[in-house]
Amino acid sequence: MPKARPAYLEGHYYHFYNRGRSKLSIFHDPNDYIFLLRHFKEYVKEFNIAIIAYCLLPNHYHILARQNGRVQANVLIQRLFNRYSKTYNKKYTHSGTIFEGPYEVKIVTDDRYLINLCRYIHANPVKHGLVKDILDWPYSNYPEWLGLRPGTLVDRQFIQDYFPTPGEYKTFVRDYLQNNNLPDGMDDYLFY
Repeated sequence: MPKARPAYLEGHYYHFYNRGRSKLSIFHDPNDYIFLLRHFKEYVKEFNIAIIAYCLLPNHYHILARQNGRVQANVLIQRLFNRYSKTYNKKYTHSGTIFEGPYEVKIVTDDRYLINLCRYIHANPVKHGLVKDILDWPYSNYPEWLGLRPGTLVDRQFIQDYFPTPGEYKTFVRDYLQNNNLPDGMDDYLFY
């Protein structure tokens, strides 16, 4: 039986994630990430979806998005990763799916979960041993959260609403990395 998908409603937040088939890499070189990010920016504008947090890792991704209009947020994810999969298959002479299955999605209705999910997403490269410092991982919008990189895949007003200064968010993330202290019940929402 297929998994039930949430209703996609304006103003709601959604956590999208997926990983490579058999946990294999879906990104092999910087150009793969760049290709996806270029089209990600294009679709965000086209569909009026706000990106809150994202992180692309070699074998999986996390995207936290807010639907701002009537176009459902999942349309962006479907188009983006269908396009990426076709390009990947052609580039690497691969056939079939590159993902374990359809993307997973969780609706985010609680502010505590929302802000903790942001730091969980941004901390992924360190948690998976890819880098020692989050700022060394270029394929997330963590630098934008700290005001260190001018990117378009970020909702700056969201950041200011929850963390008035970049230092507050940096401390919030560092606390998670040092103490692994997510609130009780968060494990039900976090994967990969």
